Amino acid sequence: MIADNPWLDALIRLLAAVALMTFSSLTLIYLERKFIGRIQMRLGPMRVGPYGTLQSIADAIKLVSKEDLRPHTADRWVFELAPYVVFIPSFLTFVSLPFTADWFVRNFELGLFYILAVSGVSVVGVVMAGWGSDNRYALLGGVRAAAQLISYEVPLILAMLGAVMIAESMDLIDIVNGQGRVPYIVWQPLGFLIFFIAALAELYRNPFDIPVAETEVVGGPFIEYSGIRWGMFFLAEYTTLLILSVLASLVFLGGWNWPLGNEAGIGLQLVWIVLKTSFMIMLFFWARATFPRLRIDQLMSFSWQVLLPLSFLQIVINGLVKVYNWPDIVLLLSSGGATALALYFIYASVQRMQEPYPQRFTTVMTRKEPVG
Repeated sequence: MIADNPWLDALIRLLAAVALMTFSSLTLIYLERKFIGRIQMRLGPMRVGPYGTLQSIADAIKLVSKEDLRPHTADRWVFELAPYVVFIPSFLTFVSLPFTADWFVRNFELGLFYILAVSGVSVVGVVMAGWGSDNRYALLGGVRAAAQLISYEVPLILAMLGAVMIAESMDLIDIVNGQGRVPYIVWQPLGFLIFFIAALAELYRNPFDIPVAETEVVGGPFIEYSGIRWGMFFLAEYTTLLILSVLASLVFLGGWNWPLGNEAGIGLQLVWIVLKTSFMIMLFFWARATFPRLRIDQLMSFSWQVLLPLSFLQIVINGLVKVYNWPDIVLLLSSGGATALALYFIYASVQRMQEPYPQRFTTVMTRKEPVG
């Protein structure tokens, strides 16, 4: 009956996507707090519910019931519309992701292009939040967030482009079906490394959490928000975390097609997607709890001087293999060698980041001699 009514079928899929977004965000918040707590030798949430399992629900109830405040001097329309401009692109991206060969809200022939294009709109909402708050710390956080998102969006897109060149399609289902025997992470280890690093920057996670650093900008562009509007920003953040994890499992880890093949039932396909997505989510959690924060100059130089040239190198390698019909093993060897080169550059960058500012950027304090 549902199949005969496309509108009802689409409505059910949309409601399922919204429910999955909300449930996954609450679950990810709880899991991250427990995971980081274990790394830091803490217990994490333990008070509300068995082992703290109801803590996220209690926080959600608190945010919904909390008073929604707006600064008197804030730009009303810009301030109030900013959470929607950040949240809606995350929702639109989520509904286009295929979780199995047959389970999705809507699949597009240019699905990967659509996801990358729509997800870039959220930077406008972050800038609106910083500008509309009429707060210097919020404005500084919004400008930093815009610079960071734009800078790391470029290598992230180029990393995806490398996988598209191999699959010769931007349809996510075709990309997954092209990984029947070997996932693309084997042929594109450099692309996966660049994608992971750029995704950390897109999520404002260590070492790229400068726009929301409490020690520098007191919470960034969201400092003046409270209640449900503040919650919308973080609902979008954890939804983006889930989207990027699913996208990595589809593009680089074989999705539902590897290693069982496309003939597996929908249950096994969903199990593989959940396992691979969970692996990527744990990688993001681990990075947040492990790496220290960068300075803003280190963050920008790392993107434009390290990640961007390596992204172009991966595309050039793929182009040469495709044009001259070289065997796939050339992709593995060349991309693997480039990955080793990338790790060396990252290590060298980390060592350079530990050095103090040059003398010309330091302020020399001189002692004034007393008069008389």
